[in-house]
Amino acid sequence: MKLKKIALGSAVLLSAAVSSFSAQAADTIKIATEGAWAPFNYIDDNGKPQGFDVDIAWALCEKMDVECKVVTQDWDGLIPGLKVRKYDAIIASMSITEERLRQVDFTNKYYSGGLRFLAPKGKSFDLDNLDGKVIGAQRATLAAQYLEDNYTGNATLKFYDTQDSVYLDLLSGRLDIVLSDELPTYDWLKTSGNGGDFEFKGESFKKEDEIGIAVRKGDKLKEKFNTALEEILADGTYEKINAKYFPFSIY
Repeated sequence: MKLKKIALGSAVLLSAAVSSFSAQAADTIKIATEGAWAPFNYIDDNGKPQGFDVDIAWALCEKMDVECKVVTQDWDGLIPGLKVRKYDAIIASMSITEERLRQVDFTNKYYSGGLRFLAPKGKSFDLDNLDGKVIGAQRATLAAQYLEDNYTGNATLKFYDTQDSVYLDLLSGRLDIVLSDELPTYDWLKTSGNGGDFEFKGESFKKEDEIGIAVRKGDKLKEKFNTALEEILADGTYEKINAKYFPFSIY
């Protein structure tokens, strides 16, 4: 009688374990992006997330053989949302920084970026001395941090919730010059109807900026993403996605 109870208990435990495993296997990995950082992430005419980040997300999910869902979240809320489990990962062109590493874990880089100034054509600037100028950037970015560290007190700094808002104030003349990640700005200059009136000023810098996928601290999903990333780099998938957006490697 005692043995039967043990056997029955073991069967129940095994059934519960199998059910738990099946539920986990069926779970969808939810990935957050911003949706306002073309060509890396943006919302198309049908209201769906698109862009380099999104294509990378789908490619990684295919390699991991898991079902994924891509959702959008305002930039400032991306890490807070991850920490309270609104989603499982962030693929949103997020720079790997010491400050962010105190809150989340990052995968290996999936591309590298750099900062560059942007201003109207024909206007000259001494980039080492922008005293009195009005400089714009998207808030909570590497560009915004660089401006705060190097121009506070000498120039008027304006920070915006989205990069599109930065461009709008540049177009309207409310900004003298903008600091942004070079790659999305390259795309804006190429595709925007007003891009022809603006140009990069100076060379790109902070090119050690590495972009990674953020996950919660200690989450094993980090290594799964890293393995999948190695696979898409090796089999040419990454190269095809890269070529869709840029005529040069951004890795």
